Amino acid sequence: MKARVRQDNQGRKSVVEACETPCAIERGMRILGGKWTGSILWHLKDEPVRFNDLARMVSGASKKMITERLRQLEAQGLIQRSVVDTAPVAVEYSITPLGVTALDCLDRLRLWSESLPEELQSETV
Repeated sequence: MKARVRQDNQGRKSVVEACETPCAIERGMRILGGKWTGSILWHLKDEPVRFNDLARMVSGASKKMITERLRQLEAQGLIQRSVVDTAPVAVEYSITPLGVTALDCLDRLRLWSESLPEELQSETV
């Protein structure tokens, strides 16, 4: 569908074929657009990672924020949490097959971001 604005003979405007709420783009952004979400998935793409190692990889994020994101991603089925029976007990995270499906999108976003003009590459949100 393609949403568009139509104007009648009296100048009144209305939307034709409006996006469903939320539209597909918005649903995807709600899942992947959370702060640190893309970075966490990206760091889990090659192998399972223990929590503290992941916290080091995602520099700038607090452990509390990483924990929150990990719980959210696990609830959404994008990652899996495993308790490793070691002394002391450790927790590691791995990406699920559903999470792997997001990696192509994240890689394209990475490439797009790297191609931005220099003044936009240094911007922080």
